[in-house]
Amino acid sequence: MQTRVAAVLFDLDGTLLDTLQDLADSSNAALERLGLAPHPVEAYRHFVGSGMSALVQRILPKQDSEAKHEQCLTILREEYGRRWDATSRPYDGIASMLNSLFAEGIPLAVLSNKPHDFTCLTVERLLADWAFAHVRGVDEATPPKPDPTGALAVSSILGVDPTRCLYVGDTSIDMMTAQAAGMISVGVTWGFRDEEELRTHHAQHIIHEPGQLLDLT
Repeated sequence: MQTRVAAVLFDLDGTLLDTLQDLADSSNAALERLGLAPHPVEAYRHFVGSGMSALVQRILPKQDSEAKHEQCLTILREEYGRRWDATSRPYDGIASMLNSLFAEGIPLAVLSNKPHDFTCLTVERLLADWAFAHVRGVDEATPPKPDPTGALAVSSILGVDPTRCLYVGDTSIDMMTAQAAGMISVGVTWGFRDEEELRTHHAQHIIHEPGQLLDLT
């Protein structure tokens, strides 16, 4: 009997991995190098999620120039390159959930708003036990989510109909991405944002622990 779901696409930060501390520490180190005040770690729950360029825009003072934005972006890449894996780890229950999905033979992919090089490095190092069918971050050919270009490209590479793909994420950006790509949206509550945000952005399913994803496949 063919499963209703043909593939599962995952967001990375806040969905598979808790990366908040490393993102905050890297961003605050970049601000310090520019002589600017840091932000509380908790503030980064709302700063992150839309890609590195948007993160820089959110942490800099509003009046700063485009040149300062580019300078901060360059510094942030340097700082994140130094400490991206200092504390980042899979959330509890992710390993068991991935093992079960792989045992079912469902193709799995990662689509992140991280730069593509950092996305691949992070998956390779922190999720090395699982052979994802495709891993994609932001690059010249893949604009940041919620643009559906990346999601549709992944479903095409996997050879599956987008309507039979789950897109699993923790933010409004992920829910909008799924909707724009015609995928089934699954919001997770263990990540960076709250359940209200997921419901407001029309999550078709909401799960509170990784193992519950298995009920949807």
